[in-house]
Amino acid sequence: MQGWRATMEDSHAAHPDLDPTTSFFGVYDGHGGKVVAKFCAKYLHHQVLKQEAYSTGDIETSVQKAFIRMDEMMRGQRGWRELSALGDKLNKFSGVIEGLIWSPRGGEASNKVDDWAFEEGPHSDFTGPTSGCTACVAIMRHNQLIVANAGDSRCVISRKGEAYNLSRDHKPGLDVERERILKAGGFIHAGRVNGSLNLTRAIGDMEFKQNKFLSAEKQIVTANPDVNTVELCDDDEFVVLACDGIWDCMSSQQLVDFIHEHLKSESKLSTICERVFDKCLAPSTSTGEGCDNMTMILVQFKKPIQPLASAEEQIDDKLKAAAIESN
Repeated sequence: MQGWRATMEDSHAAHPDLDPTTSFFGVYDGHGGKVVAKFCAKYLHHQVLKQEAYSTGDIETSVQKAFIRMDEMMRGQRGWRELSALGDKLNKFSGVIEGLIWSPRGGEASNKVDDWAFEEGPHSDFTGPTSGCTACVAIMRHNQLIVANAGDSRCVISRKGEAYNLSRDHKPGLDVERERILKAGGFIHAGRVNGSLNLTRAIGDMEFKQNKFLSAEKQIVTANPDVNTVELCDDDEFVVLACDGIWDCMSSQQLVDFIHEHLKSESKLSTICERVFDKCLAPSTSTGEGCDNMTMILVQFKKPIQPLASAEEQIDDKLKAAAIESN
């Protein structure tokens, strides 16, 4: 929901069939513009698949590298052109024209590992976008849930009606964030990084990532995500990914309670998301809260179907028990 904002700067991605055994869900909350969030929604899940670690089953490393890779891909002529194509009409036109002029011929790109070929052009020295976005991603494979987060969007799981945060909001008040910012030469003023950004990790925001002596993980603002892996069990009911437009208005437990209440009478999950937005949306702009863009993905777990063999074993056990009782 765009809400009271003049533009919609959030994006999301939902791919239940990322591959035959894996599902991918991501929420991207843009700031300073929409293009970085749109870029991540278009490319981040593909980059998870393309990482070498993914083929060995190491999803945690794959998603961590995919977050960092977003910043790399948005630099240079190719990055500028791709971002332009996702922007407003004037930039879109420029991006298309430059693509026709500067993009490499098909054969030249084919030997690159991820087909993100280097391009010469007037924007070859483009250092990347000044706008940025949060990224909160949940990847499910079998009974494992891997959550990667950079920024203040949040992932919450409902387990027997209790809300458990599976990510941590990256704010300047956290000691580990403050330490990195100061070591990288930044400062915190009025609760904001260098007096401007009210979160400490994000994709994009290249003005905070200019220290050539530091790795991507140690910059003032980093795209490096916290990665958390949990084993799913029968007590798990659903997982929610949402941007801070929701969390500014409801706590994790309040949202879980709200969803449970509405699941009693509504089976369509998108309708429940809409009801959450309506609940959070401010009646006017005077309060500040409830005026942000709002994006939320609600994923309900199907209860495991009992394997046929174990069902037959249970019937056998019951028959045996009945036989013992009759004796």
